[in-house]
Amino acid sequence: MSTRGIIWIHSSPAALRSHVEWALAGVLGVPAHLEWSPQPVERGSYRAELEFDHHPGTAAAIASAFRKWGRLRFEVTEEPSNGHDGQRYSFTPALGIFHAGMGVHGDLLVSETDLQQAMAHGLDGLEERLAALLGTPWDEELEAFRHAGDGSTVRWLHQVG
Repeated sequence: MSTRGIIWIHSSPAALRSHVEWALAGVLGVPAHLEWSPQPVERGSYRAELEFDHHPGTAAAIASAFRKWGRLRFEVTEEPSNGHDGQRYSFTPALGIFHAGMGVHGDLLVSETDLQQAMAHGLDGLEERLAALLGTPWDEELEAFRHAGDGSTVRWLHQVG
């Protein structure tokens, strides 16, 4: 069984680019040579995108491998597949990691338990708690980095074996 996904590295210091490629190769099981381009939003940083076709859970493994460096800004999504919800991971140095399940139409899935916890503290601050469940702070921080890549090409990396 396989699923498709996409990796957006919105900003990486030059020194981390080879480490990012090694981490991807470790997760995907094939060499990963990204096409890096300068990230105009953050001087001295670079951006890259890569689509993948691999087994469910790949997005989690990639996000786990990337987050340890702390200086990357990235997003990884994985489409739903038979028996598996889709996944979305976002990371910024200031906010850390965000994770949410994703439905077949790209909507984020918020659990009943998470909603109950958000509502348990009353109306005061509810809007901020709901925004955090939806990843709004991550979207706001990453938006400028996303637009810097408009018009860039994306390459596919398929599972081997």
